[in-house]
Amino acid sequence: MALPGTDEIIDDLDFFDDWEDRYNYIIDLGKALPSFDEALKTPERLIKGCQSSVWIEVLEPDSAHEPLKFLVESDAIIVRGLLALVMAAFNGKTAADILAFDIDAYFSALDLEQHLSPTRGNGLKSIVARIQAIAQARIA
Repeated sequence: MALPGTDEIIDDLDFFDDWEDRYNYIIDLGKALPSFDEALKTPERLIKGCQSSVWIEVLEPDSAHEPLKFLVESDAIIVRGLLALVMAAFNGKTAADILAFDIDAYFSALDLEQHLSPTRGNGLKSIVARIQAIAQARIA
């Protein structure tokens, strides 16, 4: 199953009446993420600031104008789901598109942050910041 786009995710989450169903949907999205090779779980790929362990691998494009592709992994199923939400926004986009995307408006439309613990919310911000820093470095 390929990940849906951000608009489809927003629409899908709006369909559910309670957060238990929304969490299950988010967890299912995480199951759709590509597998992550155990050999890639290295300290330099580990994202600091997350309660759970989260790793990211950037598949470098040939030029700064080509889309960036990411592989992500977490040891927590809900965090894999949150990673899927982030990947729907950023994966396969150019660095400029990543930096232009209003991630705060996306998370607001998902009504997500108020339903996450403060540590999970901070971890989500760390993931986004890491991807945005990677995009910024591609443009610089």
